[in-house]
Amino acid sequence: MRLPNASGRTWLKVLGGVVGLVLSVLLLSTAFFKWNLSGSGDLLTPRFPLGKFVRDLPGHLVWLVPFMLLQASLVPLRAVQWQATLRKPIPFRDRFQMVGIGVFVHNALPGKLGEVTRSFLLSRTHNIPFIRSLGSVGVCKLMEFACLMLLVALSFLGPFGETMAHFRTELNVALSLCIGLVALVVLLAHWAAPLGRWLHQRHSLPRVDSFLSHVGEGLGTARSFKGMARVFFFSIFPVFASALAYGLALHGVHIPGGLFAGAVVLGAISLGQSLPGVPAGMGIYYFVTSWAARSLGSNPEDAAAFATLTHLGTVISQVAVGAWCVHKSKLRIRDLRKGGRLASAAAHHVAHEAVEPAPP
Repeated sequence: MRLPNASGRTWLKVLGGVVGLVLSVLLLSTAFFKWNLSGSGDLLTPRFPLGKFVRDLPGHLVWLVPFMLLQASLVPLRAVQWQATLRKPIPFRDRFQMVGIGVFVHNALPGKLGEVTRSFLLSRTHNIPFIRSLGSVGVCKLMEFACLMLLVALSFLGPFGETMAHFRTELNVALSLCIGLVALVVLLAHWAAPLGRWLHQRHSLPRVDSFLSHVGEGLGTARSFKGMARVFFFSIFPVFASALAYGLALHGVHIPGGLFAGAVVLGAISLGQSLPGVPAGMGIYYFVTSWAARSLGSNPEDAAAFATLTHLGTVISQVAVGAWCVHKSKLRIRDLRKGGRLASAAAHHVAHEAVEPAPP
């Protein structure tokens, strides 16, 4: 098969970027306009007067400020959580900076490579193989997902129980996915390293045996119920802080009982933006959050304000914390700007580790 040359790859990237931008704009517009695809009447109809919407935005500061503080608190909370998945102690300051830099990359740069970035930084600064670092982050994200699904399930007992009943099928699918991922991680944690050692003893597939050994070490926390329970406990705090932030925002846009529905919106956002590298992420965010707010009883104008301000609040608060971490670590923004360079460096680490002898 003939691979595309450099020029062809450039054009493919440009085409992908254009398609992603168009799709993102279309999805984002659904928060402010109704699309009329029947062919009769105007193609776009405003959901509300846009001038009044802009004038009313300052009135939402009463909930936007605590929302931003809660979103900023995710950096230290995830830094605390991360240590529960690491075999050797890493100073909190280092973990805080690496999580902050990852958050900065996720929100300010294209590609959503924030988790890869913090794994790569841990690997480079503390002499931990990249695959192990990435595995520790993967366990953190999996336990956050499990906590979130538990909160969403509990939301059926709240004031939106009847509304949530319409999404019972989707919740069952998400819960099945969560259970399947947990089971897969537990199996890998128990059997990846022994399989790697078995291959090493037979001098067979050296790259595969080293890779499996590093995967097993990275997921080591999942080998015991106590280890998983510990990570789950520390995962409650960032999930609850984020769910509370969205609950306050829903309450702020006049949804009765909105405090209990923050986890529902957070779950919809997490599932909608779960794939890294998707160029329509911002459009998906506006589509999901505005639709969720309207489904929970908000009027279209407040739903659009909810989507707009939670997006801006999240980006501003987390980028501010992340930029401070970048400054303190003395990294240059241009070193983080190109996700391709980071991905290449990470791939080089994986290739290098794959030829190292497997640990005994």
